[in-house]
Amino acid sequence: MTAFRGPVVGVLTAGVTLAVAHLLAALLAPVSDPVLAVGGVAIDQAPQPVKAFAIRTFGAHDKIALLVGVYALLALAAVLLGAAAVRRRRYGLAGLAVFAAVGAAAVLSRPGATPSDVLPVLAGAGVGSAAMLVLVRAARTVRVGASSRPRLLNRRQFLATAAGATLSAGSTAAIGEAVGRGSALGDRSRAAVRIPPPVRPAPPLPAAVSAGVDGVSAFLTRNRDFYRVDTALTVPQVDVKTWRLTLDGAVDRPRTWSFEDLLARGLVERDITLNCVSNEVGGPYIGTARWIGVPLAPLLREAGIHAGQNQLVSRSVEGMTIGTPLQAILDGRDAMLAVAMNGEPLTLEHGFPVRMLVPGLYGYVGACKWLTSMKLTTFDAFDPYWVQRGWAADAPVKTASRIDTPQPFAQRRAGPLMIAGVAWAQRRGITAVEVQVDDGPWQRALLADGPSPDLWRQWTYRWDATPGSHTLRVRATDATGATQTDERVAPFPDGATGWHSTTVTIT
Repeated sequence: MTAFRGPVVGVLTAGVTLAVAHLLAALLAPVSDPVLAVGGVAIDQAPQPVKAFAIRTFGAHDKIALLVGVYALLALAAVLLGAAAVRRRRYGLAGLAVFAAVGAAAVLSRPGATPSDVLPVLAGAGVGSAAMLVLVRAARTVRVGASSRPRLLNRRQFLATAAGATLSAGSTAAIGEAVGRGSALGDRSRAAVRIPPPVRPAPPLPAAVSAGVDGVSAFLTRNRDFYRVDTALTVPQVDVKTWRLTLDGAVDRPRTWSFEDLLARGLVERDITLNCVSNEVGGPYIGTARWIGVPLAPLLREAGIHAGQNQLVSRSVEGMTIGTPLQAILDGRDAMLAVAMNGEPLTLEHGFPVRMLVPGLYGYVGACKWLTSMKLTTFDAFDPYWVQRGWAADAPVKTASRIDTPQPFAQRRAGPLMIAGVAWAQRRGITAVEVQVDDGPWQRALLADGPSPDLWRQWTYRWDATPGSHTLRVRATDATGATQTDERVAPFPDGATGWHSTTVTIT
């Protein structure tokens, strides 16, 4: 048991330290949580291949995977720290001070952080230091009587001390979680929001938008199923009563709006497909919703745009910046500040209370969530978050298609089999989809209705399946006459290309 005392001391010291910091961060501000701050720094500094690997491997659970990795590294560091502390207390205290400094630096690096936000880190380190001294004292060995053999100083005392530290850390962390949930401003604020009926509602969708085949993605994606890709480790909690949206930069008349100001302008409702640039060929990061929002172009024109401006930089409450080509907002498409999604206020995960939405652009250049400010500028003057990391400044959506059914490696019986999926080319629209079985000729699929070029389209192809293993491929053609290329290109820096394929076994 002696060999394990150092690691136990280190892990429990870290547990107490982080639990205290977590509780105080829940009371003050999530940005002051050192683990979340370190995770945020890791996201910002991770090389592009690492980001791509995380999204490709973990999908919507990439943030959970990141936090698990952070905690694993902290646990390893705590083991080493405890081993050092048992030998020399000053080594342990010095190591704890170093980790506190790293946590404080991470907190201060977060957008909007203030010097007071390091208080949870400092308080956690202070309580953790006291816990370390108590644990080290209980773990030390002493000489007893005339014997020269070292004996443990009351094994029960150490076990009792360790159990007390465990209970303290666990209960403090649990209280912090409860406080965090109880103080969730966003949930309370969203529950009080009432979205007025749009002055320009979307027309009903024709029944023919659905191909009527099981396994195809629903034409309208439910809010809970809509993809989420962003850098926020915790969902921002925004009080709609105090929220404000500012517009400044190269404009004649800077403006500030409250949420009620936006609702009073009159809302429009549109069905729009949105997708993420990190979507691999055949990937899941795409969905369609019925959005309600304020037309964006009139807001900008009313402010008086200075000549020569070509970029609108939007900023979220947690500091993310997104740059949108100004022309894409002013060219007549349904660019909006969305406030509702599928008949209800935006969910917290999808940008409550307001997000930007520009049809035809990947989300990282046209769909800023948790919006709080907009600035007219130029591409030469400012590089937003993703452009700083090598992604393209302008990223119109590429023509793409996907096989939804049959699923990869599915086994089906010989005979008639429906192959079906979705295709999209926002702002251009889909005019044709073709399916290839093995290396045979391309066959025209049947397209479901497409009421708008800003929407994806479902498609089906009836195949007389024969026994054996078969490879199915799909490609789409947009309204410009351009057909998808077969060249496989990764999402970085402006979206993936290539034909989606799947393999099935027919028995």
